[in-house]
Amino acid sequence: MRVLVALGGNAMTGPDGSATPKAQRAAIAEASRHLADLVAAGHEVVVTHGNGPQVGNLLVKNELAAAVVPPVPLDWCGAQTQGTIGFTLLDTLEAALAERDAARPVAALVSRTLVDADDPGFTHPTKPVGRFLPREQAQALIDHGERWEDRGEKGWRRVVASPEPIEVLETHTLLTLLGAGYVVVAAGGGGIPVVRGADGAVQGVEAVIDKDLTAALLARAVDADVLVIATDVAHAVAAWGTPDAHDIGRVTLAEMEAYAAEGHFASGSMGPKVEAALRFVRGGGRRSIITALDQLAPAIDGQVGTVIENPQTER
Repeated sequence: MRVLVALGGNAMTGPDGSATPKAQRAAIAEASRHLADLVAAGHEVVVTHGNGPQVGNLLVKNELAAAVVPPVPLDWCGAQTQGTIGFTLLDTLEAALAERDAARPVAALVSRTLVDADDPGFTHPTKPVGRFLPREQAQALIDHGERWEDRGEKGWRRVVASPEPIEVLETHTLLTLLGAGYVVVAAGGGGIPVVRGADGAVQGVEAVIDKDLTAALLARAVDADVLVIATDVAHAVAAWGTPDAHDIGRVTLAEMEAYAAEGHFASGSMGPKVEAALRFVRGGGRRSIITALDQLAPAIDGQVGTVIENPQTER
């Protein structure tokens, strides 16, 4: 089976959220062990990942150095974090596969995701990124062209566009590597956001793309059988925080759409994951799974997780 696994931010940092290099490497090594189990079981595996804490660290460096050197733009931050996380996944996945006598070549692609230059997010950016700062500290970054907003008592915070992903431009390369037997890491952080000009050339833009939405798009593009959104809980939960809270197990597309329409999933947490899972199945995908990172193998076998199926495409 061809499986695309989207690793959440919890797979990139320590249990306490620490983003030190040591904590990141340990967390990625743990994620790699679970990914290697899927490969050892005979599945073709594509991996995408978040990069929020890593980009956050780069933004802090931008802030501290803004009076000395120009800030690094967000597309560069995406490229840098793809390289760092990809390099670490290469090392740890190769080691985990060797431990299982399932040695396979691993490749990490620096990947661009095409977005629409006319996406409304560019006119009215609303996605907050980075930390809160006093106005006087934010001003140096505003002077470099960044958009910051006054958020009251907490201070000022940067806002950027979060456009819809249209296409992962390295999809053909990914498919070539899959056909050659590689485990492939691609579209980290949702992909480096780029737009295409009238002359056909692409260029990076200041934006962040939801990594789960890109994962759903990429899973369809590579004809994955299953999209797994790995997070820090074993199931999505309906009526979370109420006496009626309950885990959502195996459901049809229509049933999960009904849960979403009823407002069970918060926009800042489970909401984007559910939307991505729904998009994949709506678009003809066989099955989406939302589950914990340490439950990847049993989830693929149908033993755990929120499993969304379309009876018309399940085969």
